[in-house]
Amino acid sequence: MNTINDYCFTQRFKNEASMYPEYTPARVTSQHKGLYRIAAQSGEILAEISGKLRYESTDLSQYPAVGDFVMVSVPDGSQRAVIHKVLSRKSIFMRKAAGTDVQTQVIAANIDVIFICMALNNNYNLSRLERYISTGLDSGAQPVVILTKSDLCEDASEKLSEVRRVAKWCDVIVTSAFDSGTKEKILTFAKPGITASFVGSSGVGKSTLINLLAGEELLKTNETGKLDKGHHTTTSREMFSLPCGAAVIDTPGMRELGIASANVEAAFSDIEELVTQCRFSDCTHTNEPGCAVIKALNDGVIDTRRIDNYRRLKREAQYNGLDSKAIENAKLSNMFKEIGGMKNVRKYIRDNDKRRNTK
Repeated sequence: MNTINDYCFTQRFKNEASMYPEYTPARVTSQHKGLYRIAAQSGEILAEISGKLRYESTDLSQYPAVGDFVMVSVPDGSQRAVIHKVLSRKSIFMRKAAGTDVQTQVIAANIDVIFICMALNNNYNLSRLERYISTGLDSGAQPVVILTKSDLCEDASEKLSEVRRVAKWCDVIVTSAFDSGTKEKILTFAKPGITASFVGSSGVGKSTLINLLAGEELLKTNETGKLDKGHHTTTSREMFSLPCGAAVIDTPGMRELGIASANVEAAFSDIEELVTQCRFSDCTHTNEPGCAVIKALNDGVIDTRRIDNYRRLKREAQYNGLDSKAIENAKLSNMFKEIGGMKNVRKYIRDNDKRRNTK
């Protein structure tokens, strides 16, 4: 039975845990509705959060999540531990919780590497990849892109070039069912003491890769279905200890990754650089004269898809943490900003007319 020492209990967390001698340190390895499975010094046990911690948690993100280091106690005669405190997180990958305006959901905590998996068959979607990269860059962990099922793609080289252009801050790994070097490529990042998380859509091969690293079938996998789409097999987040000394977190496939916190500026640094070159400081990059973004689009330097996704993610990041009324106000503000952009256009036209009339 695994203990906390099998799950990358580094000195950083040992030092913080020593501040609470009345409790025992543990790491959350899985979550099942209201219960958690934790690994403590004595082994693995189910746990629930204390009434005080539940009362003091005002957002879903403050509840324990897979990857968290927590302080627990085990009441006499009980088969369950009680979680009293969540230790400070060094990194956090999260999204906007489904069905809410302001709540955030932690996908994985205290991770060093995020493996963003995307298949090169019908799952291929650059806009979705940019969304994951933006969130990954903001998490505090190192995002690494894994392109799976390259053997099912006729234009893998072309797609790889596209991915490298949008993932300029990330290492990119290409894998296939016939690539005997896949394990070694991933272990370059999943080193001893490292916690990694696999994220991506359903059926891209996350469970298959984890089984490959573990050297055994830890997770159930299904055959590829119609249209080369894999079946969804993972239903909850779960952490596993690997023989190499690393730990990995498997996550369910996410149809939507709502932006809770993202580094859009880094993920779209090429567009951000263009923004600084626009004629007007409040340029909306839609129809203003002297807009460097529009010029780059017309020159073929960037494409419409990337600009549209940049605008979309910027808006989502701006609305993060706002209630419905504040979101509506922000939308109105953006609308008036665009109107202000039109004023700049009209002023530019008037000034040009004046210059022509004085000649």
